[in-house]
Amino acid sequence: MVKVVEITEFGDPSVLKINQKDLQKLQPNEVLVENKSIGLNFIDTYHRTGLYPIPLPSGIGLEAAGVVKEVGPDVKLFKAGDHVSHASMPIGAYSELQIMPEAKLVKVPKSINFEEASAITLKGMTCEYLLHRAYKAKKGEVLLFHAAAGGVGQLFCQWAKALGCTVIGTVGSDEKIQIAKKNGCDHVINYSAQDFAAEVLKITNGKGADVIYDGVGEKTFEKSLEAIKLRGMFISFGNASGPVKTIDLKKHLAPKAIFFTRPSVMPYTATREELELSAGRVFEAMESKKIKIDIFKKYSLDEARKSHEDLESRKLLGPAVLIP
Repeated sequence: MVKVVEITEFGDPSVLKINQKDLQKLQPNEVLVENKSIGLNFIDTYHRTGLYPIPLPSGIGLEAAGVVKEVGPDVKLFKAGDHVSHASMPIGAYSELQIMPEAKLVKVPKSINFEEASAITLKGMTCEYLLHRAYKAKKGEVLLFHAAAGGVGQLFCQWAKALGCTVIGTVGSDEKIQIAKKNGCDHVINYSAQDFAAEVLKITNGKGADVIYDGVGEKTFEKSLEAIKLRGMFISFGNASGPVKTIDLKKHLAPKAIFFTRPSVMPYTATREELELSAGRVFEAMESKKIKIDIFKKYSLDEARKSHEDLESRKLLGPAVLIP
């Protein structure tokens, strides 16, 4: 029997249930992984609430790192004892043991521990595609990143700074300003107390940011349009404050001829080559010290509800993991 966290209905953190389950038989192209550390991500709350609907009943969680315990007869890329991580479907990372398709796993260098790997694979690959492929950020460009003190933001701002970009970060409280500055932001704006669009225009001498990265959504969308430059790139990749309900092409995008994209990790790691490229860049950036990660808090699997409560109430000032 294996301890897992599951949901049978959508809702608040109380719908997360701790269960004991038997594992299914390993298929020829599958790998059995003993999860050593599990990543806590905002997308987990979207699955739990039904904002991103999933078939029920379901496990929860997309990211974990651990040790290969057993492989199916057709598996070629991994063997027992390998250190691996993943950040994709099938959902169900909140579990002591997990069966994963060979194609969705990546090897983790031994120089990166399980807690680091489980906190950096999804967030790191998010930063990788945001900076290198959804838009190729270049030295000297001005980037605006919302929620710069969050788990993704801390990594993103470090990496963007290493690329030579000027990084403007927004945060939701004064206590997060120093966190954002510590992780690479040249300028930090508390959007709860300041008009961030006006501040960005001031910093850029009226030009606006070359690129805006928005994982906040409803609360920051309209003002971001004011803060972006003529023909700038708007990258919307999350909904922490709620989804943007309407995008009017003529009203929102046409006046400045804004380029708009709505990316996510899955389409940017759709092939084995893309997955290995993305993960390889993340692990290389960590090994070369372009980015570093400090685990802010650790939870047990039994504390899954508490972890979601803390995540949604903005109590986490950095990456958090669950330890089976």
